[in-house]
Amino acid sequence: MSGCTARGGHSTPSADTVITTQSIPKDTIKPIKVAAEDTASYLPLLRGKKVALTANPTAQAFGKHLLDVMIEGGVNVQKVFAPEHGFRGAAEPGEKVDTETDKKTGVKIVSLFGKNLKPTPEQMSGLDYVVYDIQDVGCRFFTYISTLHNVMEAAAESNVKVLVLDRPNPNIDYVAGPIREADCISFVSMDPIPIVYGMTVGELAKMINGEGWLKGGVKCDLTVIPVANYNRKMRYELPIKPSPNLPDYLSVRLYPSLCLFEATNISVGRGTETPFTFIGYPDPKYGDYVFTPKDIPGMQTNPMHEGKKCYGIDFHDINPDSTRFTLKYFIDMYRISGGTCITSNNLLGKLYGNKSLGKMLAAGASEQEIIKSWEPGLSDFEKRRQPYLIYK
Repeated sequence: MSGCTARGGHSTPSADTVITTQSIPKDTIKPIKVAAEDTASYLPLLRGKKVALTANPTAQAFGKHLLDVMIEGGVNVQKVFAPEHGFRGAAEPGEKVDTETDKKTGVKIVSLFGKNLKPTPEQMSGLDYVVYDIQDVGCRFFTYISTLHNVMEAAAESNVKVLVLDRPNPNIDYVAGPIREADCISFVSMDPIPIVYGMTVGELAKMINGEGWLKGGVKCDLTVIPVANYNRKMRYELPIKPSPNLPDYLSVRLYPSLCLFEATNISVGRGTETPFTFIGYPDPKYGDYVFTPKDIPGMQTNPMHEGKKCYGIDFHDINPDSTRFTLKYFIDMYRISGGTCITSNNLLGKLYGNKSLGKMLAAGASEQEIIKSWEPGLSDFEKRRQPYLIYK
């Protein structure tokens, strides 16, 4: 079954290509350079080929979109595969994204959200390369990595090469959460990785390929162009928001902890200008911070508790750099609600990665006891991922 792997020793990494950049003198500090700006490493590979680009508005290079950079660089871009929120990022969470044509370039845009989550053989037909460049936030339930998985799988099945242009992960500095179990596979939990996996998309692509997680254990012909001058301890604030409801660095750092509330009646601030930076419910017993969700076109229409005054917790005073995945707030809200805040155990299982969380909370488990349940899986994951890591 897709997404499953045996426990125990890790498999031998595949011979994926990682194009390395020139070494940097230790006494020189250089700014991070995303792979999309390392045109000398990838444009020669793509010229004379038929190429599809998997991207959204975060695929920026030199102040312009990667699609424009590739076309100006002489690349024959036949089509664009667009993930959730669309190629230009105007679609709201879960909104249907139709196939269309990019107004600026005339390139056909094929939606990979809704009924068509994975490129079909017809959509891959005639291609030599599919390029992937989408900013990630390092959380298993962020659907752009599910699109990465599906694109790699489709490419492997159609003998199309995959080129990943890597970007920093703003949550690369730690690993946390349970490993996704086989009975919770979904578009928000494609691969057996923890909630916070501490890898860039380039590293994750190598692991997906090397561990045989694609359907049938197929492997794609994968090349990763790395980020220059980057290491795992670097703070990285995204130059453009990665999705409509992650507006800033704080929201990106809180997202791993707060996204579980999507399976509850607790608002994460959708319908405000700064979602994922506070939580609340229309009852003063939930906290002192007050906000009122409303329609915000392009971000969220018909948000939960629309027009109702919500009371809860504001996280704007915390240090985002010291923020890690925590269940504290989820447990607090669960207990304040008397266990009634969970509205979908099915969705909670998909987000969390297994079906144990609701049961453990109902049994009165502490956060420490829940964390302890992750340890065997996390230890195994950290060993398995080592051969695929690119950055020190």
